[in-house]
Amino acid sequence: METRLGDLELTLTPQGEDALWRFSLTPARLPSFARAIRDEGGQLLALWGSDGRPSGGSFALDTVFLSSLGLIWARCALDTDRPAYPDLAGLFPQAGRMQRATRDLLGIVAEGAEDTRKWLRHDAWAADVYPLRKDFDAAAASAGGGGDDGYAFVRVAGEGVHEIPVGPIHAGVIEPGHFRFSVVGEKVLRLEERLGYTHKGIEKRFEGMDLVTGARLAGRVSGDSHSAYAWAYCQAVEAALGVAVPARALWLRALMLEMERVANHLGDLGYLGNDVALTFGFNQFWRLKEDWLRLGAQLFGHRYLFDHIVPGGVAVDPPSLDPLRVACVRLHDEVAELRSIYDEHAGVQDRFAHTGTVRPDLAARLGLAGLAGRASGQAWDLRVQYAHAPYDQLDVRMATGLRGDVAARVELRFVELAESLRLIGEIVRRLPAGPCRSEVCAHGQNAEGLGWVEGWRGPVLVSVHIGTDGRLERVHPHDPSWQNWPLLELAILGNIVPDFPLINKSFNLSYSGQDL
Repeated sequence: METRLGDLELTLTPQGEDALWRFSLTPARLPSFARAIRDEGGQLLALWGSDGRPSGGSFALDTVFLSSLGLIWARCALDTDRPAYPDLAGLFPQAGRMQRATRDLLGIVAEGAEDTRKWLRHDAWAADVYPLRKDFDAAAASAGGGGDDGYAFVRVAGEGVHEIPVGPIHAGVIEPGHFRFSVVGEKVLRLEERLGYTHKGIEKRFEGMDLVTGARLAGRVSGDSHSAYAWAYCQAVEAALGVAVPARALWLRALMLEMERVANHLGDLGYLGNDVALTFGFNQFWRLKEDWLRLGAQLFGHRYLFDHIVPGGVAVDPPSLDPLRVACVRLHDEVAELRSIYDEHAGVQDRFAHTGTVRPDLAARLGLAGLAGRASGQAWDLRVQYAHAPYDQLDVRMATGLRGDVAARVELRFVELAESLRLIGEIVRRLPAGPCRSEVCAHGQNAEGLGWVEGWRGPVLVSVHIGTDGRLERVHPHDPSWQNWPLLELAILGNIVPDFPLINKSFNLSYSGQDL
């Protein structure tokens, strides 16, 4: 398709029938292309790199943008001897950490970037070792110092200013992350995060996997978003290989995704009550979540629906979904009653309102995504703007807010939970008959695809490159937490230190989803 974006003339190639376009450009053209996306109100969703040298190619930089045309997957081929591209963080600040991670893993440099500190390395590898290069020697990974890597946190000076370091090990069963607070009294002047402590080598582990095993690993990138990741991965594989998925399987995938959304919103609403000392709310929402998880186990054989979304379709087809229909009606009524308690509780609202605010203009400038973004006026939901089956037939009612505080993020959870229950009822009522899985054959093909799903936290993307042997060459899973973690640093400013757990939980971002 020939089209224009700002002053640029583009030749875009579609991926199947979905609203995804492919585009190749030189590194020199990347800034003007990104600027045109920004100027029309679009956003950068993901940035990653790859090493195509063993198959006769070069290093490459991939980016995915939200635009008025749809999702645009743009690729730059980079110099083999000195892979580099112009910095994008000046246009899209959310690119900063993605660029740093790409340099750590592949040695691909963002020229002109202001922040060149390492992000994932943590003194684990020698300076000239890049784990995602195809010639990576695993034995060299132990050549790092193994001690304090002297990470250059930004210091705040002034009378009465002191630092509070928290983590990376926390007093609870949560993932590791380091938070460096600069405070005067209890008021936070600055927060700086350092993550990467759960780097598991997932992208490297994908290399050489068969497609079915790859789906199992994709679903474990961030366990609370299993269905979102598994579906995005399978969609990418199916797009790459031209696999037609049976209609019933697509509707069952949507059912699992909405069940996952319900489970997470129930848990978060309980935790948010607990963080403002409303233990009653915590107990009630977690009672409801437990009942919901048990129902998932009853219908699908797994509380968190693991390994049911597979390439070509789904692996489980429940004989009856009547218990789910009944449970949705009951849960809707109980959640509505609990919402009235939260809304009318003066102490709860005093803690929620005007706490951890991210204004819509700041959210737009820094690319706040997903539920947190919608609570700050960012009206993006992949189930709505770029819906693929069956969401193109379900008329998802997107909710947004403008306050951008904890109260707004709580309200969005209530609204989205109710909408998911409605969608589940609609899916159960309209579920088509037929097979649940198509055959997937990859041998002899050298193919690529991209999958995208609106998970409960925000947009989840997975890119897949399949080699001629039918095995995975490169997989990049992208979590919306990449975009949202930097906004948490700004949301806490001007608040007091004891409000941080509440603000943090109102975002509930993934550590492992972006550490990979």
